Amino acid sequence: MKNIITCIFALMIAMFSMAAHAADVQLGAGDVVKVSVYNNPDLSLEARISEAGTISYPLLGEVSVQGLTPAAASKKIADLLQKGGFIRNAQVSMIVTVMQSQQVSVLGQINRPGRYPVDGTRSITDILALAGGVSADAGDAITLIRNRNGESKKEIIDLIDMVRSGGTTGNVEILPGDVIYVERAPRFYIYGEVQRPGTYRLEKNMTVLQALSVGGGLTPRGTERGIRVKRRDADGKVQELRVNHDEMLKVDDVVYVQESLF
Repeated sequence: MKNIITCIFALMIAMFSMAAHAADVQLGAGDVVKVSVYNNPDLSLEARISEAGTISYPLLGEVSVQGLTPAAASKKIADLLQKGGFIRNAQVSMIVTVMQSQQVSVLGQINRPGRYPVDGTRSITDILALAGGVSADAGDAITLIRNRNGESKKEIIDLIDMVRSGGTTGNVEILPGDVIYVERAPRFYIYGEVQRPGTYRLEKNMTVLQALSVGGGLTPRGTERGIRVKRRDADGKVQELRVNHDEMLKVDDVVYVQESLF
């Protein structure tokens, strides 16, 4: 499944590189824009949008571009140049070279965690692709934290269900300020008379027998009788349980395989 997910995300990265969504983004403080005017190179510049949402433009002074798309900001500058009598039929273009204002945070078990621009309409899979996909230690759960009107809301999304559904389940639109956190995969521990004692990923509905298989099976001295599981209860106390092969494990269970007496 991990290989499938990796391939899907790699395909998404390729598709993302060919897409051009930057024209839909709204400009904000900290963004860097490059403005060009046809046949007027002296009026071309690259500037960072101030905290007040403006850029300092030749002949015009401070021009407010906060909340505008690059296309709308280009038209505004062109109109101001024409109304001011500076240029007739001004042809202005603007591109965003650094997107700082519209960002989302991607944390947890990610190959390249960090902050990424939301340039236009982006889904969870788009942002995960930007961040290089999930790491080998990632679990199946994604936590999406949204801040709306001063209120923080949390949503849990099943990554496997989202991929299997082709993005129709849980692949919601991401907005600036959102936080995506990819959970670490749950673990279990196995020791005693097994070939490969250690810590392993706990798959959904994994049984004791499957855990023995993951641990490489029994050693010549091991016995399948009397297998025990150490598990914390709701109060945090460790209980030792005798289990059967079809017993399903829980997160952080410790499986102990005894030595045969014969």
